[in-house]
Amino acid sequence: MIDNPRSPRVRAAAKLAKKNQRTETGLFLIEGPQAVAEALHYRPDLVIEVFATVSALERHSTLASAASSAQVRLETVTDAVLDVIADTVTPQGVVAVCRQLALSLDDVIERRPRLVAVLEEVRDPGNAGTIIRVADAAGADAVILTGTSVDVFNPKVVRATTGSLFHVPVVVGVPLATALERLRGIGSRILAADISGDDLLAVRSDGELDGPTAWLFGNEARGLTDDQLALADRAVIVPIYGQAESLNLATAAAVCLYESAFAQRASGTTGPH
Repeated sequence: MIDNPRSPRVRAAAKLAKKNQRTETGLFLIEGPQAVAEALHYRPDLVIEVFATVSALERHSTLASAASSAQVRLETVTDAVLDVIADTVTPQGVVAVCRQLALSLDDVIERRPRLVAVLEEVRDPGNAGTIIRVADAAGADAVILTGTSVDVFNPKVVRATTGSLFHVPVVVGVPLATALERLRGIGSRILAADISGDDLLAVRSDGELDGPTAWLFGNEARGLTDDQLALADRAVIVPIYGQAESLNLATAAAVCLYESAFAQRASGTTGPH
């Protein structure tokens, strides 16, 4: 058991909360028993080591066997040590150090995706992580974060994905124009979620959600600029029928992605082609 909060391994793991350390090492942290379990199950090749308190292992008895099956080192630590490594105020007792996923835009394009979420200047970690989780749930083939969006390996983003980061391909650091040009090149219609757009119901009625689609989501505060909107085939607004002033970005993204997922399944055109 590691009981010294100042031990080199503990300090090295704790430093991964900072972007410069993640960039320098190519590593990042995942926190919480569910997210760690997902990583061990779906991408054990990325997991370097797991730190867990004795009480957490007692509550989540399958974690130890999962780490063993994946041949991943599991280190028991004291609560004080876990507090140093974890990013949350009230940690759940389990943290893992992982290698960053190295997916390129070429990797995604080669699979000819039918449903993609593109995030341009999305800065809020909770929104970015939740959209990745929603994209996973809706059966999207990929999520692309442009170079100006939040770091996908930020602990808050990773936590908000609840393990979906290990399910759906994620591409980072791609210029928006490049991403959309490549997606259009394989037949994807680019739909931009924006308050200036056409009603989502009208877009659905026009049959524009059935085929390969890339949804473009912009900055939480400013939305999409005219130049960014010009890169899309059509702008779309999620209608508000009640008295709410607006929708949270992640909520609007969930509606858009699921509308496409419903339309594609109804037409029998799901999955990469």
